[in-house]
Amino acid sequence: MRVALDAVGKGRREHALPATSAAFESGVATLVAAETAQRPTVLGLIASGRMRPDTGRVTLDGRTDASALRRRVALVDAPEVSEPEPNVTLAGVAAEELMFAGRRSDPVAVRRWLDEHGLGDEASVPVSNVDPAARVRALCELAALRKGVEAIVLVSPDRHGGEPAAWWAVAEDFAARGYAVLVIAGQASEPVAGRSSLPVAGRTSLPVAGRTCLPVAGRTCLPVVERAKRAEMPRTIGRPRVRRITAPTKGGRA
Repeated sequence: MRVALDAVGKGRREHALPATSAAFESGVATLVAAETAQRPTVLGLIASGRMRPDTGRVTLDGRTDASALRRRVALVDAPEVSEPEPNVTLAGVAAEELMFAGRRSDPVAVRRWLDEHGLGDEASVPVSNVDPAARVRALCELAALRKGVEAIVLVSPDRHGGEPAAWWAVAEDFAARGYAVLVIAGQASEPVAGRSSLPVAGRTSLPVAGRTCLPVAGRTCLPVVERAKRAEMPRTIGRPRVRRITAPTKGGRA
């Protein structure tokens, strides 16, 4: 499959996302650099068919089909949209995603799945404290379990710290397995991708410090993400049902 973004933009005067062109396809890991707090998420939503651009278009194998795009592309770890709740353990995240995928999600099955992927030692760790590369691998592996998924859009893995080469290796591994992989990260991560990287989204039109899209002053783009968050919630990892079970008590124990 091949997904092409042709000069897509979002928001009044394209404040939420300046006109951006990119493409990702089966068997290839592609990096697009996007700066500011909101633009990586907005770009990820558009690339995965969960948000309609105000300008430009997105095509799947040469056709405009947002419904097919949503079914075939998993949006992974997008801030405020598909990221897991920070206090949920990795085991809790895995249990919910296994359930969504129609797999066994009891504690024994969850532990077996984590062990099979080398993540057993992280089972009881809140997902916000999981090693950055392990977090990326776990969330991508879980997303790939969903029926019909052929592509992964991974948003801002650099925000968790760690070496960019580590999460980029995960992206390349999934590409080697035949997935189309798009990683959206900050400009500082571009060197890890070599020739697979693409120019910064809207490089020529980024305002200083991205102030039009920061949470405090970004009223033109925050509603865009909030609407997408509400639409994505039924398929979002680690929502309140799991959080109530696994959140720490007053004594500090889960």
